[in-house]
Amino acid sequence: MPAQLPIPLPRQLRDATRKKINRAPSPGFALTVPWLLVMLGSLSPTWPIIASAPVLPPFGFLFLIAWQQLRPGLFPIWAGLPLGMFDDLFSGQPFGSAVLLWSLTMIAIDLIETRFPWRGFAQDWLAATAIITVGLILALALANAGGGATPLAVIAPQLIVTIMVYPVTGRVTWLADRIRLLPIREL
Repeated sequence: MPAQLPIPLPRQLRDATRKKINRAPSPGFALTVPWLLVMLGSLSPTWPIIASAPVLPPFGFLFLIAWQQLRPGLFPIWAGLPLGMFDDLFSGQPFGSAVLLWSLTMIAIDLIETRFPWRGFAQDWLAATAIITVGLILALALANAGGGATPLAVIAPQLIVTIMVYPVTGRVTWLADRIRLLPIREL
């Protein structure tokens, strides 16, 4: 059987392929997208939604959990401090509550990742559900300790909505991760 000659690629395909070879994502863009997405999620309490009880999920907290589960080690373990501080500025919670809860969340997710590195979607959602439940209950307890008198039943709708919205935030995080890792284009 005679040896086959390679079929030359069309010029457009050859140039497009050449542009993708040996290209890396922008380091600045790749490092800032996760931080900015969490901070953008923390701005959700500023949306013009009027409700007699909390129903809007804490999107900053959800994005923090989603990034830690998607890319463990992307955020340093101390990232809960500045991100929680930023969230405290907009959430209406007593200052320092998100700093504490987000730092504990970072430690908890790090321990889960160390213990169960083979997780799947169901395990991630279950772990996120536990972290979200504990986080919302502790946030209510800290708000009540700061002078509030809200019963636990008031956050039930917010808890249910937050748990149901978590897979969507996980998908948005996955999409943002894909975008942040796109290679730099030549100018």
